[in-house]
Amino acid sequence: MKPWIYKLAIVMVILILAVGGCRKAGSRLVKADDPQHADVMVMLVGSIVDRLLQTADLYAEGVAGKVWIVETGMRANSALEERGVKLDSYSRQACNALISLGIPADSIVILPGDATSTRMEAQVIRDYLRTQTGIDTVLLVSSSEHTRRAFKIFEAAFSPLEEPPTLYCSSNSYTKFNSEKWWRDRDDIQEVVMEYLKMVNFALFEKRELRREE
Repeated sequence: MKPWIYKLAIVMVILILAVGGCRKAGSRLVKADDPQHADVMVMLVGSIVDRLLQTADLYAEGVAGKVWIVETGMRANSALEERGVKLDSYSRQACNALISLGIPADSIVILPGDATSTRMEAQVIRDYLRTQTGIDTVLLVSSSEHTRRAFKIFEAAFSPLEEPPTLYCSSNSYTKFNSEKWWRDRDDIQEVVMEYLKMVNFALFEKRELRREE
């Protein structure tokens, strides 16, 4: 085993043990700014139902008049396409759902990117911002347990910009994750452990790479 892999494994084990004994671990994953206004909302594609509903509510409240979604990768569908079957990507499905929830089609922008991770979504959004003007505030809409890590990833991705926009996260009232009593539910326990492992990966590898990108 390579030394760095061994050290990473030790860190992960210690982290899991620490998380298991910390009741506030769930709350620390949640970042909820809830600004009164943002120039654009970025809806991250993942646990899609809660994010769709939260985005629709924020739009209806007038928090932001624009929604950006990064096209997600669906490479596993290539076998279907070879047989003449084409499925809409999750991003396209999300767009259609948002329209059904009352957001006008011309307020939604789907950015090409074939993204398969939050990091890739952040990179696509950053590159698109370089072509835009007047975007001073960006509101991330995600599942509650994902907001802290998403914020850190986007913050690092935006750092190479000359004038990075102010970045916010929205709380999500539709997420089932119980941040206060996460240890009582098996799914919540898995979410907490996985999020902290991903945070370790971000801190060790992704953050430095994102800040270096031009």
